[in-house]
Amino acid sequence: MGSEYSPSLRSGLPGLIFILETAFILIFYFCFSYECQSQSEDLTIYPAFQDVSVMVILGFGFLLAFLKRYGFSSTGFNLLIATLGIQWALLMEGFLFSSPSGKVKISLPSVAKATISVTAVLISAGALLGKANPIQLIWMAMVEVAAFSASRWINVQFLKVEEHTSLMHVHIFGTYFGLAASWWLYHSSLSKGVDKKKANPLSELFSMLGTLFLWMFWPSFNSVLIVDVTEKRNAISNTYYAMGVSAVAAFALSALSSRDGKIQMIHIHQATLAGGVALGFSAPFIPYPWIAMILGLLASNIAVLGSRCLEIYLNPVLKIHDTCGIHYTFGLPGLLGAIANVILFIIIKWASLSSLGYPVLIEVGSFMLTTAIGLGAGFITGFFLTFKLWKTLPASKYFDDQAYWEFPHLAHGF
Repeated sequence: MGSEYSPSLRSGLPGLIFILETAFILIFYFCFSYECQSQSEDLTIYPAFQDVSVMVILGFGFLLAFLKRYGFSSTGFNLLIATLGIQWALLMEGFLFSSPSGKVKISLPSVAKATISVTAVLISAGALLGKANPIQLIWMAMVEVAAFSASRWINVQFLKVEEHTSLMHVHIFGTYFGLAASWWLYHSSLSKGVDKKKANPLSELFSMLGTLFLWMFWPSFNSVLIVDVTEKRNAISNTYYAMGVSAVAAFALSALSSRDGKIQMIHIHQATLAGGVALGFSAPFIPYPWIAMILGLLASNIAVLGSRCLEIYLNPVLKIHDTCGIHYTFGLPGLLGAIANVILFIIIKWASLSSLGYPVLIEVGSFMLTTAIGLGAGFITGFFLTFKLWKTLPASKYFDDQAYWEFPHLAHGF
């Protein structure tokens, strides 16, 4: 029988962080330099880049803070894996997508791509929330960023998928990577009503704050790297319309699906963001706002119904514990957006229907390949995360800040 006490991270965590940071600094010193020709472009995209940074640090940090005894870890570990992951994503981006001659040139768009890429890790962390320690999360971040970058490289180099579209696969990849990894950390006690898994009004309020940050800045996320002025305008406007509808619909659907007609905060967290996820692929190309609004409505429906059905009927059968509900917040709306993108592609190119077969297959194969790589990489990563080397947390210490943080005034519990 394993110990009921949390393993000490005194040696493992600081050692791992300092080794990684030393390696990153040396690689940046020898292999990277600034792109001198991109100063005007950097200044142009800086406001949108700041919006994306707010989403990654504040938005996701507070979104995950809904567990009443895990707020420090939710926000703190989000910052840890985001900042480490962005550095690693910059290295992967530079080595995979830059010319091999001379030093790799980096610019603010490079950092923006790395920031978007690390969103996959933050989404996956939602499935493992409360069950993985920071050492496990760091290793997961290193593997996942590398796998997502490799998936993007295949899509861009071989399938000739547009770079913006390849980055918007981040929702699908992060979801199915996280679900596959969480399968290995499943414990029978998770299917029971463990008190520490629950939220309280204060933690729900913090999570709502994260939802609001994400909602406000999601149009920047979907448009930051788009160069064409018309497409950028369309991406911003369409994302805003879709998220407006998904937010409004979330209240109606939550009240409708409740036995007593009351609104559930968890539905607002999930369904409000689903519209922005669904618009990631097609936002620049949607010609009319009503199409974006319909997608937002459908995404909101999927998020609420998924929350009601999958968590009750499917997850226990598959032995998956999705702490934050990433499957119906990011995964299913992301798949909806990918399918909608294929349909819109066919409609827009209808005049040349006879020559559409191959491009349509490429569009379908692209997101299917991304899903497959995410599932495979997540499954393998989850298996390695079960090793004692990572000082795996006992199930009795899941969802508890006191496993990692100093709480002198809470030494005997809440």
